[in-house]
Amino acid sequence: MSYYFSKMFDGRFDEAIEKVITGLKEEGFGILSEIDVKETLKKKLDVDFRNYKILGACNPSFAYKAFQTEDKVGTMLPCNVIVQETDDGKVEIAAVDPVASMQAIDNSQLGEVAQTIQGKLKSVIERL
Repeated sequence: MSYYFSKMFDGRFDEAIEKVITGLKEEGFGILSEIDVKETLKKKLDVDFRNYKILGACNPSFAYKAFQTEDKVGTMLPCNVIVQETDDGKVEIAAVDPVASMQAIDNSQLGEVAQTIQGKLKSVIERL
């Protein structure tokens, strides 16, 4: 089982970021964190890196359900979505598969939440 799902985006990197954030909002997610990997690596290591952003997405109502089900599930949240330029200049969007990541926790109620979130994240990616 793959730990993510992805899609190539036909457009610019900045446009992909905007569309991903809009799509996530449409599915009830907010962005808790945004990590600009390119900028961070330049600042910390003085190395050049391709455009690469990590968006920490959270759907509050489902996060609440997950917290009620499993008190340490926060170690696996939020759901990360990446937008990156590939070596050939294209743009790829990928999201963590919450079903795959939650398999490490033996809790069927949490599995149900993970399946719902998986469907929502897949929907965002597929609509791009």
